[in-house]
Amino acid sequence: MSTYYVGVMVSTRQTAAERRVAVLSAAVTEFAKSGYAGTSTDAIAARAGISQPYLFRLFGTKKDLFIATHDLVGERIVKDLSHAIEGLEGEEAMHAMGMAYLTLLQDTEMLQVQMHGYAAATSDPEIAAACRKTFEVLWHMVKDKLGLDPEMIQDFFANGMLISVMSAIDLLSVKEAWAQSICPGMEKFEAMNAMSDARRRNDAVSSVQAS
Repeated sequence: MSTYYVGVMVSTRQTAAERRVAVLSAAVTEFAKSGYAGTSTDAIAARAGISQPYLFRLFGTKKDLFIATHDLVGERIVKDLSHAIEGLEGEEAMHAMGMAYLTLLQDTEMLQVQMHGYAAATSDPEIAAACRKTFEVLWHMVKDKLGLDPEMIQDFFANGMLISVMSAIDLLSVKEAWAQSICPGMEKFEAMNAMSDARRRNDAVSSVQAS
C-alpha cells in the first residue's frame, strides 16, 4: 500500500519487525482479557489489522505468541525496575524497586498478562519456563546489583507477589481492617490505596462510555 503527498509516493507498508510490534501490542490487550486458553488468534490478528495466516508466519504458534507477549511484559518490568535503582544501593534500592512496581501495576493489562501466564504455566512447561525467566533476571538484579542477602531477596519476591495478588483482586477496596492490614508497609499501603481508587474511577468511566 502507498500514499501520495504532493506528487511524492510514500510507502506505508510495514516491515515484519513493525508488524511484530503491532501484533504484540494487540496480543497484550487480548490475552489480558481472556488468557491463553480463552483468546483466539483471530481476535489478535483482527486487532493488529493483519490476517491470521500472517500472524502465524510471524510467530509460529499461539503458544509462541503468548510466550513472546509474556516476555514483553517481563522485559518492561525488568527495564523499569532497573531504571528505578540507578544510583541507589541496598535497602534503599529495593524500596525504590518496590515503588516502581506499584507504578507498573497501574497498567492492568500488564498485571493480567502476568497472572494469566502463571495460570497457564501450571499445565504447560514451556510457559512455565518463560515465567521463570523474568524471575531469574530479577533475582540476579537484586543479588548482584544490590548485594542483598537471601532473606531480603525472599522478602522482595514475597512482597511483589503479594502486591500483585492484592492488586488483581482489588483487596484495598475492602475497607475492613483484616484486608488493609495485609499490605506490606504503610507507604505501599497508601500507594496501593491511591491506585485502587484510580482503578475504580477508570472502571466507572469505561462503564459510562460502553453504555
